Amino acid sequence: QVQLVESGGGLVQPGGSLRLSCAASGNIFSIVLMGWYRQAPGKQRELVAFITSEDSIIYVDSVKGRFTISRDNAKNTVYLQMNTLKPEDTAVYYCKAARSTGRDYWGQGTQVTVSS
Repeated sequence: QVQLVESGGGLVQPGGSLRLSCAASGNIFSIVLMGWYRQAPGKQRELVAFITSEDSIIYVDSVKGRFTISRDNAKNTVYLQMNTLKPEDTAVYYCKAARSTGRDYWGQGTQVTVSS
């Protein structure tokens, strides 16, 4: 099993910044990808960004140039730095870890609200 704990969400004004963290623990052997997804009210969960064990990175078009995903292997933690936040970024943000076997693990989610 893998446990994922997200933190760093909150309320921020448009144009502001937040940094989300996702700490992984447990049997993290063979985790090949970690990523961030988000789900806004009434919408499907969507990919925001992911980073692979070989440091390949993908962003959804709507966050390119504003969000940065990174990881600290020593801390088993993945970060999502979010800058120039917009109201449409408001959502619950979830961390996901994927094994090479195809098994996925999810965190509990952290709320991000962008509002004046």
